[in-house]
Amino acid sequence: MRRIILCADDYGLAPGVSAGIRELVTLGRLNATSVMTVFEGLPEAARALDAACAGRAVSIGLHVTLTGGFAPLTASDARFPSVPGRLVEILTGRLDRAALAAEVEAQFAAFQAAFGRPPDHVDGHQHVHVLPGVRDVVIAAAARHAPSAWLRDVRPAAAGFDGPGLKARLIGAFGAGFPSAAARAGLHTSGRFAGAYDFSAGADFAALLARFLASLPEGGLAMVHPGHVDATLTARDPVTGQRAREYDLLASDAFPALLASAGVCLF
Repeated sequence: MRRIILCADDYGLAPGVSAGIRELVTLGRLNATSVMTVFEGLPEAARALDAACAGRAVSIGLHVTLTGGFAPLTASDARFPSVPGRLVEILTGRLDRAALAAEVEAQFAAFQAAFGRPPDHVDGHQHVHVLPGVRDVVIAAAARHAPSAWLRDVRPAAAGFDGPGLKARLIGAFGAGFPSAAARAGLHTSGRFAGAYDFSAGADFAALLARFLASLPEGGLAMVHPGHVDATLTARDPVTGQRAREYDLLASDAFPALLASAGVCLF
């Protein structure tokens, strides 16, 4: 059996998302989750997550958030751009690196304050941590604040993405060179990556997950986005129904059979 990491992204995005992730942790269906630190209620959510993870080998990481239209910790009257907007800033030389560095520092500090320790791993909402101009800031902050943490490598495993869509190709392309950049800073990265697909298409998550799991090598990482839909999630994020479908599968009796069929187990 190959050992893999199954990481639920977006803990802290909404109460229903956080509750769903905690429930899956207690069922033994996840061994990692990544925490967004830009929303209210983080200290309470952190305590609840620590309680759910007690006695379990679960990696709790920082989900660096620099896109998605949310308010930064360092400027509550501003909003993060979309991914295309952030890319335009990068490509046109208009990325404010000082403001970016201040925000990343604030998110590391918020995690430390909420959990009382550095993150076990570091990744990025919408994979922003690997973008040119952003990756160096994130890597430098991780080396200062969480030198024992691992960083997410987003280079795809074979069949790690759903089809040849632009989103999948861009994620893999932007991830090129990221592991070596992390290594130069003395940091480790996860193994090859799977889990990107079109959330809006009503995709067959069971079939996709089976393929993703089968594609992963030893030490590889699959991301998932489970959760319960609530009013907060609906107001903050367009991905709603698919989160519920992911939760239902991961919580079901069918999920252990998927792991076994793929020849993988969780660390």
